[in-house]
Amino acid sequence: MELQAFLIFAATQAVVIASPGPSAILVASQGATNGWRRTVFQMFGMMVATAIYFVMSATGLAALILASNLVFQIIKWVGVGYLIYLGLTALLSRSGGFAVGRTGKTRSRQALFSQGFVVEFANPKVLLFFAAILPQFLDTTAPIAPQMIIMGLTGAAMQFVIYSAYAKLGDKLANGGLRAWIVGLINRTAGAALIFAGIKMASVTAER
Repeated sequence: MELQAFLIFAATQAVVIASPGPSAILVASQGATNGWRRTVFQMFGMMVATAIYFVMSATGLAALILASNLVFQIIKWVGVGYLIYLGLTALLSRSGGFAVGRTGKTRSRQALFSQGFVVEFANPKVLLFFAAILPQFLDTTAPIAPQMIIMGLTGAAMQFVIYSAYAKLGDKLANGGLRAWIVGLINRTAGAALIFAGIKMASVTAER
């Protein structure tokens, strides 16, 4: 892989990861609720899900999923339902598993990992992104495996760094002693954003 292609790939990845989507909203929320250190386990769940889609795209399995409307629809609608559920939790519950604010309760590492994995894996946009973008940056005249490893590790590192920044931001805001009405406003905003993301996800198709 040429340096220019690598830099473009890295920049594209950074922009996509940094965009305030469901995963970014979730880690910021859990950073505020559970602290940055515990939220790392949620990020690990997201990274594992992303890695699975990356490997599937690299091995051609992603193309099979995109070609199977049933499998794609199952993944999509699981994601839609889960995002709307999380959004409603934030809107309606003051002490739910998603709501922002230090409530004295912390979620287990396993629960955070599982939640992060489900949110990321049930987002078909991740699969579409890798299936569409990876072939554009591969140098077919050079060995493919080393290029895939470089891109995979680069994406994972960026995902960890950027999501850590979101989690630390949430952690810092919570440590600042937010007033109750501000916490409520953040919960409602985050909940509405997740519901909107779920509704938008419903319109995603397997066409690239």
